[in-house]
Amino acid sequence: MADRAPLRLVFMGTPEIAVSALAALIAAGHDIVCVYTQPPRPAGRGHRLQRSPVHEFAESRGVPVRCPDSLKVTAAQQEFDALGADVAVVIAYGLILPAAILAAPQLGCLNIHMSLLPRWRGAAPIQRAIEAGDAESGVSIMQMDEGLDTGPVLATEAVPITPETTGGMLHDELAVIGARMIVEVLDRLQTGNIGATPQAEVGATYASKINRDQGRLDWRRDAEGLARLVRAFDPWPGTSFGHGETRIRVLRAEAVDRPGDAAPGTVLDSGPTIACGSGALRLRRLQRPGKAASDADDFMRGYDLPVGTVLS
Repeated sequence: MADRAPLRLVFMGTPEIAVSALAALIAAGHDIVCVYTQPPRPAGRGHRLQRSPVHEFAESRGVPVRCPDSLKVTAAQQEFDALGADVAVVIAYGLILPAAILAAPQLGCLNIHMSLLPRWRGAAPIQRAIEAGDAESGVSIMQMDEGLDTGPVLATEAVPITPETTGGMLHDELAVIGARMIVEVLDRLQTGNIGATPQAEVGATYASKINRDQGRLDWRRDAEGLARLVRAFDPWPGTSFGHGETRIRVLRAEAVDRPGDAAPGTVLDSGPTIACGSGALRLRRLQRPGKAASDADDFMRGYDLPVGTVLS
């Protein structure tokens, strides 16, 4: 970019995955005129207001930060337009961008999306790809329109999902790739050396938002699906099951064949291995409240989970 003027950018993002992209844009020499992020939220045991990772990083770099509750009001749209941005870069921001916002930057709004669009539009593409058993994931840089992740795609890069890939591992890998890609795309955008490919509707899927309850293991499901869920929801929101009044977190597990015809939820051995609707789930790493995580052998030496117990 040495032979071209830096772009005036507005950056819009909230969680940790967006920090890498913001850092890369600053390092590339672009002029970040403002960062938009979600307002501080109550967090932790004391429910104290906590600023987003993007907010913290932007302030540490001296970049102005705005935290509007909505961009639908006229005043917010006028403030955004007055920034005179060449382009807005958006990643996991958390607010819908109305037409007036999308139209304000000269080159529009670009979204860094963590999937190979049109597969996994929506809020949780990383986890849903692993949960579904996809062979690959990746990053798409998209020109935003008024639809939900429906705009034309400027660039994509795929990565494999292995049997060991967790949500956390894929998150970190895609964050690095997305940060590099957005710098490259902006460089090509300045030279006019880039085209946009409309998304096909065939093969489009929706990655619905995740909540904690979805991490409760339902032994009636097939073991392969549960093993993928454990990986997809690591580290957040995590997966768990109940035994009496105790909720036990499952940090690593694998699907195995199920001997016999025990009811789903039955503890088959001291592994422990749990019967599922199809196959069985061998639990490899576990954690109970107030205790450190441990491998299954160590966990079972300190916790009584008798063979034959039927878990709910």
